[in-house]
Amino acid sequence: MAKIKRILVAGGAGFLGSHLCELLINRGHDVICVDNFFTSQKSNIESLLQRPNFELIRHDITLPLALEVDEIYNLACPAAPGHYQYNPIKTMKTSLLGAINLLELARESRAKILQASTSEVYGDPEVHPQREDYRGAVNPIGPRACYDEGKRAAETLFMDSYRMNLAQIRIARIFNTYGPRTHPFDGRVVSNFIRQALADEPITIFGDGSQTRSFCYYSDLVDALVRLMENEDGFIGPVNLGNPNEFTVLELGKLVWELLGKEPKFVFKELPVDDPCRRQPDITLAKEKLHWEPTVQLREGLAKTIEWFKTIDLDAFRAPTPNY
Repeated sequence: MAKIKRILVAGGAGFLGSHLCELLINRGHDVICVDNFFTSQKSNIESLLQRPNFELIRHDITLPLALEVDEIYNLACPAAPGHYQYNPIKTMKTSLLGAINLLELARESRAKILQASTSEVYGDPEVHPQREDYRGAVNPIGPRACYDEGKRAAETLFMDSYRMNLAQIRIARIFNTYGPRTHPFDGRVVSNFIRQALADEPITIFGDGSQTRSFCYYSDLVDALVRLMENEDGFIGPVNLGNPNEFTVLELGKLVWELLGKEPKFVFKELPVDDPCRRQPDITLAKEKLHWEPTVQLREGLAKTIEWFKTIDLDAFRAPTPNY
């Protein structure tokens, strides 16, 4: 019989965190969800609250936390431009102080700890597709820097903790991920497009729509996170996790309209500052070390996401809190 582990998921009420909690609970583990609900929604974990192996703690990881656990997944940080730019100081503090506090908890508990990093550490990349040895092209004083540089600094803290034998770490660099439970007002391209199209409004395209993204469905991504955590051959990352299939933003918009069976309507606006022109993961390392690659293609995942959007009440989603 597999060992039942005590697993802390920081940011466990968020989009990816809630799906990860669900997966771990279904595997029989005791899961502690820690969240301050800065951008997440209680509805994401409503179905888990009655499960005997699930516990919810309302807590901000910028403050220390004392628990006994076997594994820690650090997913606690606003991850969408509309959220992390809403309160950039809060975003930076969550990345830095959160990493410090959870690394200390991992040291005290002798727990393995996984850092959910991001493709944003590559900035607006000059290398395509992006490999893990690419150091990135990030503007440290731009409007996206609170997230980009916060995540880069967190990776530094994790690697230094590893080199000093203070923590058993894993680092995942997550590329664009989508699916049910994504916040409809998070500013991400998938949620923006679906919400606008369902309201029969023109889809907003920034620039000419030629910039590219690679979209990974949530179920593939959380599977990869667990594989990375459970990997026992000494591989700690960083490792790119995402779908390598590349689409232009305009292609995504056309597919949304096609799946809804409506005539395409677009409005074009100026490209935001530091918006990456191309984004595509090289997942060679994930295939080699984790025996993982995505299985859900964009058309299938997008159709499921649209159906979820049709079931939700947009008025039930709160805006982020403004507190530092």
